[in-house]
Amino acid sequence: MMRYWIAALAIALTATNAQAHELWAERGANDKLQVWLGEPEKPIPAGGDPAFPSLKSPNLVPAATVPQTRGPGYIEMDVPPGDVRLWDDNIFAPWDEDGKKAGGVYYARSGRSETRALMPFEIVPVTAGGTRFTVIFDGKPVAKQAVTLVSPDRWMLALETDAQGQVELPLREKGRYIVKAEMKEEGDFTLSSGDVQIVSRITTTSFVVP
Repeated sequence: MMRYWIAALAIALTATNAQAHELWAERGANDKLQVWLGEPEKPIPAGGDPAFPSLKSPNLVPAATVPQTRGPGYIEMDVPPGDVRLWDDNIFAPWDEDGKKAGGVYYARSGRSETRALMPFEIVPVTAGGTRFTVIFDGKPVAKQAVTLVSPDRWMLALETDAQGQVELPLREKGRYIVKAEMKEEGDFTLSSGDVQIVSRITTTSFVVP
C-alpha cells in the first residue's frame, strides 16, 4: 500500500474555502469537548480559524441538547466521557462547482473506544483502542477510499483503504491524531444550508495516543 508523509505547505491551493476545512472534536484540558472548524494540519490562528464564525451549533449524535459555549476558535460542550459524534450541514452557504450548486456535510468523532458507526459517514476502529480503522458510508465499508492522517506535529500521511474498507494507521508518536476522509455525491439534495446538486461529505475521527 502506498503511503507518504507530506507537510502542510504541500496542500493544493485550488480547493474552495469549504472543501479546505474540516470539523473535528477533541477533549480539552478540562475534559470538556471542544469542537473546531479549520485545517488541523496548520497552526490555529489566535482566536481561531477565520471561518470559525460560520460554525453555529453542531448536532450531537445521538441527538441531545447541551449548552454550547463559544471559546477562542472552538465550541465547548460538557458531555459524558467516551466517544462523541457530531455533524453539521449548515456551516457554509452553497457554492458554485462545475456549473452546479454544491454544499458540505461535516461529520466529526472524538475517541476510538466504540467499534460501531452511528453517522452516515464515519471512520471507526476495528477494535477498541486499535490502530486499524474502517471507513463506513451508509452502513457499508468503503474500499479504495482515500484517507489522510494528521499527526500531533501536523504532518499528514496519505493512505487508502483496502478491499475491506480498512486502513492501518502508523502512530509514531504520542499526542492527538486526526484521520479524515471525503467523498462526493451528485443528485438532488436538500441541506439546512439550501438545495444542492453536489454534496461533499467530510468526516474526521480524532483520538489521543498517551
